[in-house]
Amino acid sequence: MKKWLGALFAAVLVFALAACGGNDNNNAAEGGKGGELVKLKVGASNVPHAEILEKAKPILKEKGIDLEIITFQDYILPNKALADKDIDANYFQHIPYLESQMKEHGYDFVNAGGIHIEPIGLYSKKYKSIEELPDGATIIMSNSVADHGRILSMLQEKGLIKLKPGIDKTKATVNDIVENPKHLKFKADVDAGLLPQIYKNGEGDAVLINANYALDAGLDPAKDPIAVESPKNNPYVNIIAVRKGDENRKEIKTLVEVLQSKEIQDFIKEKYHGAVIPAATNNQ
Repeated sequence: MKKWLGALFAAVLVFALAACGGNDNNNAAEGGKGGELVKLKVGASNVPHAEILEKAKPILKEKGIDLEIITFQDYILPNKALADKDIDANYFQHIPYLESQMKEHGYDFVNAGGIHIEPIGLYSKKYKSIEELPDGATIIMSNSVADHGRILSMLQEKGLIKLKPGIDKTKATVNDIVENPKHLKFKADVDAGLLPQIYKNGEGDAVLINANYALDAGLDPAKDPIAVESPKNNPYVNIIAVRKGDENRKEIKTLVEVLQSKEIQDFIKEKYHGAVIPAATNNQ
């Protein structure tokens, strides 16, 4: 009788422990089935996007998401990969660039949420301020037309040029300049990833460099430029882009919620010291 009771007690104990273990696994993998993590592939630029995603990775794992970060060195392939369904989302571009790419290539993408802003900077090896730029100075920019309005707006704020009245600054090009008293010249056919090296080589009089490429090249986008665009009411918010319809996926919503959380936004502030600014402070 004692042996029978002992065996029964042992069986009940094993069952109870197994049940507890099963509950722990399910809690650890919220959103997954049977304790399995849901795979999510996100394409990103090396800096700061991939770094921010790495910080978010363990938080997402606790919520049942296994984040795989695919890094890209340019601005073309991440959208192509998203369209081809090689990745579930990308995190590298701002809203005007997304809109221009959808118009140019017919991509059916949507903005799933804004995460941060990278104020673009004008760098010069020859001059210490934007006002020092001489008559006929050459300004080198990327071949991304979506960024041209940023430098032109900055030059207008400094009184160096004037754009057509009423022009949408996010869509402005050099053809929209109506006054250019210093006869500034613009070279706008360079791949964005090459701009830091062009600056280091001392080419041109000033070079417009996106903050992510500046950071990746060891530059300080908050201190090294001779001029930096204002982050206030800045339309160039870097976003999570997804294929239309996927913005409603639970994993995508969780990704955006985590990236917009206080923990990640505070991380952005502390790590980049103004070179990258949380989107939550955009209108402050």
